[in-house]
Parts: sequence; C-alpha cells; structure tokens
Amino acid sequence: MGAVVTTTSAAPAGSAAAADRRPRDVLPLLRSESTKLLSLRSTRWSALLLVAVVLAFTVLSAAVTVAQWDKLDASQRRQIVADPTATILASGFQLGQVVICVLGALAITAEYSTGTIRSSLLAVPRRVPMLAAKGTVLAVGVLGLGLVLAFPAFFVGAAILHSKAPVGIGDPGVLRAVFGAGLYLAVLALFSLAVGAIVRHTAGAITAIIGFVLVLAPLTQLVPGRVGDRVHAYLPTEAGRLVAAAHHVPDALLGPWQGFAVFCAWTAALLVLAGVLLLRRDV
Repeated sequence: MGAVVTTTSAAPAGSAAAADRRPRDVLPLLRSESTKLLSLRSTRWSALLLVAVVLAFTVLSAAVTVAQWDKLDASQRRQIVADPTATILASGFQLGQVVICVLGALAITAEYSTGTIRSSLLAVPRRVPMLAAKGTVLAVGVLGLGLVLAFPAFFVGAAILHSKAPVGIGDPGVLRAVFGAGLYLAVLALFSLAVGAIVRHTAGAITAIIGFVLVLAPLTQLVPGRVGDRVHAYLPTEAGRLVAAAHHVPDALLGPWQGFAVFCAWTAALLVLAGVLLLRRDV
C-alpha cells in the first residue's frame, strides 16, 4: 500500500514540474528568435528602407496633391477632403508594405536557404512553438516600427495638406486609423511569414506574396458584377487596409474593423496550414 501511495503521489508532482517548466521555456525561445531576426542583414536594411519609403513618399504625395489641387477632379478633391487621413497614410504605407512582405518571408526562408533551420529545430524540437515564437517576435517588432512611422507620417502629411484638407489627430476615427496602419503592417508580416513557411523558398515566397498583394486585387476588379465586388472586398490586404482609413470607405462592403478581422482570419488560416506542414515535412 505504501508503494502504491508513493507512486500515485509522485506522478502528479512530476507533471506539475513539467508544467512549471513550460512557461519558463517561452522567454529563451523568444530571445533566440529575436537574436536570429536581428542578426539578419535583411532585417536592418528592411527597417531602414521602410523608414525612407514611408516618410519620403508621404511627403512627396502630400506635396504633389497640394501643388496639383486645382487640376484634380471635383470627385478626387471631395474624396481627399472627406478622409485626409486615408490619403496621408495610403501613399507611403502602400509602398512600405512591399518591404514588410519581403521581411516577413525572409524571416523564415532565410533559415531554409542557409540550412540553419536544422539547428533551430534541433534546439527546439517542438516545431509549432518555434513558429509561434518567430511570429510573435516579428509581429511585435513590425508593430512597433509601424507605429513609430505612422504618427510622424500623419503629422507631416497633415501639415502639408492643412491648407486644402485640414485634419487633426483628435478628429473622429483618426487615432484609430493611425494605429490601424501599424496593425495592418504587423498582420501583413505574419501573413508573409506564413507564406514563407509554406513555400520555404525565398524567391517563390516573395513572388507569391507580392503577386497576391499587388497583382491579384486589380485583376479581381475586372470581374463584372457583385461577384467581382465581393471577391475584391474579401481579399486579405484589400480588407485589411480599411482599418487605416478614418471613415467608412464609400461603396466598401466592409467596415474598418470588419475588414481587419477578415485579414486576420486569412492570416490565421495560413499560419495553421504552415504549422501543419512544418510538422509533417522533413526539414
């Protein structure tokens, strides 16, 4: 009886100790993924390029808009006046998203191309936690960088557009839109990471992501009728970027948070697929 009691009481203790170790494993895993991401030269160059592209094209677009104001159609002027925030954020971040697509894909395809994925999985045999840690580090980093860029870009663009379409950070929907620009980039990074994990080849992953983001959306607009409108509205990046508009986009089928939820659903589905493939494939 004594032996039975000892055995049954030791088992839960061992399980509890194992459970206690799991949370403590998270921080070293996050630190490891942070080190790997920051050690990539592509990460540093991507960050610098993102800063340059977003700020430069925001200033350029706002300045050109003011200079060409009298030559714009009345409908274009009404659109800008109705939502200056969307105009300010769209130009720089639309080009900046290409940089994020490349960064997100490289965050994992670089390990496949160099073969370091083997050592990563030897150090962390549980593959899904490794992918989750990589995604967490990437998303947090891009969100921080996106917010650091979104606020200066908005204030600079608003100052340039002030004479034609005044807007302030306290206006309805503006603060949410500026935060939304950073959120959009963070989820786009995860979307690109998932595609990179699925494809596993840098060139193929970047081609697929860029094609999906920049090529597929214009093609769906060629589909006639409500079918084309719905397909276009529910594309991940088309839906996701609605969160960076201060007001409901005219004729849009989704609101800002609805569109962002659609984008998150697409991204979550791709991440689940990436996790399943990571478990089933050989390295």
